[in-house]
Amino acid sequence: MEDENRVEGLKSLIQELHAGQPFDEVKRRFDELISNVSPTEIAQMEQQLIREGMPVAEVQRLCDLHVGVFKTGLEEQEVQAPPGHPVHTYVSENLVFAGLVDRLSQLIGQLTEVGALASLKSDLSGVTAQLAHLETHYLRKENQLFPYLEQHGVTGPTKVMWGVHNEIRQMLKSLQEALLTDNGEDVASHASQLARAVSEMIYKENKILFPLALENLSKQEWIQMRKGEEEIGYCFNRPAAEWPPSEETVSEQGGREMADALKLSTGELTLEQIDGLLKYLPVDVSFVDEQDSVRYYSDTPERIFPRSPAVIGRNVENCHPPKSIDKVRQILDAFREGRKDKAEFWIQLDGHFILIRYFAVRDTAGKYLGCLEVSQDITGIRKLEGERRLLDWEG
Repeated sequence: MEDENRVEGLKSLIQELHAGQPFDEVKRRFDELISNVSPTEIAQMEQQLIREGMPVAEVQRLCDLHVGVFKTGLEEQEVQAPPGHPVHTYVSENLVFAGLVDRLSQLIGQLTEVGALASLKSDLSGVTAQLAHLETHYLRKENQLFPYLEQHGVTGPTKVMWGVHNEIRQMLKSLQEALLTDNGEDVASHASQLARAVSEMIYKENKILFPLALENLSKQEWIQMRKGEEEIGYCFNRPAAEWPPSEETVSEQGGREMADALKLSTGELTLEQIDGLLKYLPVDVSFVDEQDSVRYYSDTPERIFPRSPAVIGRNVENCHPPKSIDKVRQILDAFREGRKDKAEFWIQLDGHFILIRYFAVRDTAGKYLGCLEVSQDITGIRKLEGERRLLDWEG
């Protein structure tokens, strides 16, 4: 088959699954038509399905099935990257997660015994706490790896995977809540669901996502990604080595010229002053231009939401999970059309009350320039009462 015909063939098989065709029949036809499949072809197939109108959530629902169909062709995919390379770090973390899933599966098997939960609860809680490191693993993917893939036109797999990340996050939360009860069947059910989902995600990363990324991204992009990883952090240990070796690091311009002051509407500031001012605002600030591309975020000491330099230039729709995209579009369209100038939300996050506000930014003639997002932890502000008119450093 020619590449284009192969992708069409893959897409047709997934559409048959979508229509209710039995898995075994679709798998048999795949084995007859295509002897192997590449990560790039799977990415192209998913993107075409989404572009032609299949909801991301539906592609996500079929994700495990279509990986099962293509599994024979994916077995030969091997990930090779030097120590310290972002992919090497991801795969190393996956080895730890795979071991945790195995341990969780062993504990699930023991839960069938009457009264076993009481004796196993400590071990189950420990494994679950370790699996919670998946959050950092997924945040690096979402904020580092996905943006670079999107710059190469790879958008389907990133949207689908982000949706699955959120499902796994919910599964982990449900298991943590179940462990607070004495219901062994409930714990076993949630633990089994989580173990299966994490195991399948590890397979998709190692056999599809990482080979796809190695095929598409340049060494310079990997170097930039490696620098940005420090913003988000790692799951268990730092990368196995410094990468690239110092002699291979792309040279950067040395020195810094003092910038002249910029005249603003109510004064003037140097670039250094503007950068410092935005950095130390007691809020998270980000700006999306009139083309819906992220142009800036404030590197505040106590950031509420994780971000890294890879987000700059990214379409803002790709910075949100699939279920939030319609809301993002609604806000930006209203701002762009001049129907609204502000949108506000507030959420509870890990015991903190977070206020999130969006403002339309316009020039003096009313022309839309972009959207300003301001996020602030107002937990302490909501508790304020009375007055404080004197300086109190200890308050």
